[in-house]
Amino acid sequence: MQRLYDFLRRHPTGVDTFWALPVIGLSGLWLAEDTFDATPRFVAVLTVLALGTVIALRRRAPEKMLLLAAATGVAQLIFGIEQNLSDFGMLVIIYTAAANGTRWASRFALVGGLLAPTLALTRWPDDFPGASRIVGIVFLTVPFALAWVLGDSVRTRRAYYAQLEERAARLEKEREAQSKMAVAAERARIARELHDVVAHNVSVMVVQADGAAYVLDAAPDQAKQALATISGTGRQALAEMRRLLGVLRTGEPGEGRDYVPQPDVGQLDDLIEQVRGAGLAVDFTVEGSPRPLPSGVELTAYRIVQEALTNTRKHGGPEAGATVRLTYGDAELDLLVEDDGRGAQQELYTEGGADGLGHGLIGMRERVGMVGGRLDAGPRPGGGFRISAVLPMKPAH
Repeated sequence: MQRLYDFLRRHPTGVDTFWALPVIGLSGLWLAEDTFDATPRFVAVLTVLALGTVIALRRRAPEKMLLLAAATGVAQLIFGIEQNLSDFGMLVIIYTAAANGTRWASRFALVGGLLAPTLALTRWPDDFPGASRIVGIVFLTVPFALAWVLGDSVRTRRAYYAQLEERAARLEKEREAQSKMAVAAERARIARELHDVVAHNVSVMVVQADGAAYVLDAAPDQAKQALATISGTGRQALAEMRRLLGVLRTGEPGEGRDYVPQPDVGQLDDLIEQVRGAGLAVDFTVEGSPRPLPSGVELTAYRIVQEALTNTRKHGGPEAGATVRLTYGDAELDLLVEDDGRGAQQELYTEGGADGLGHGLIGMRERVGMVGGRLDAGPRPGGGFRISAVLPMKPAH
């Protein structure tokens, strides 16, 4: 059944022609029974054929068929061809023009349909004599008006459905774009987390490994302590890596429940102790009244300090020292990290390091921007590097 319906939809002209043939045939019987003179009979035949053509081609060329129907109606009035079954084609074309035609064709069909009964009864007054003529005009006008109203309703409904389909397609594209943006944002977040975890911990392990190799023969106890630091740092790195994997697998049963929480400001003491153990002198101070912060601000502050100290170890030189100051204000958290080392070109921080594969200041700026804060970073006038961040106490909307 569905195949038949699809076939009929693909061949509208064939369907219309199928209905036009019975109309032409029945009108032919009327022509055979009625008595015409030579000229009116010829015109009547042309009228029947023309209106049959209107029915057959109404959907292929609605505007042209409307004009043909109008010309046929005028010919009927001029030559006195009374109403017959083929005039049904006028109702059909009025409906089609209202449903499928252009706006001018729809208006033309409405005006023609409303005038046709009046013109017909004026031409053949004996059909409704006297006062009944007004009733006859109204009676004959109603089908034409209904045909136009039905066609216009179909046009309106099609336009409404087309608008719904367009809106659905637009929403689907927007949803797809939002999904891609969400995926990109999540990839960037994971990349930042991986960079911070790997860069910091591996940096500590490399420094300790180099120190252990240097004093292995001369000071075995120091080498042993360095190896212990490497072991502890490696375990911490594995724990943070497991936390990241746990975030990615939260949809799996049993996953994401036993992993360590994200680091926060309260863990800065442990971070700085670890850095001091790796050989970097760090002065850490906290000003103001410490209080709970939004989780995003906590993580951002921790990662900024972690990344800044990692860069100091990489680029500050062997004698470099660093200062970390955390200030709790009324509405903002001020974070300042400075070092007095030789520093590195700002491009190395901005572009992600000499290998071009890290995140450098890019990751810091992304983190600060996500919480609605401000970041200022660059070389110090007297040497070294300075990173200043202002983070809001309230979550960014």
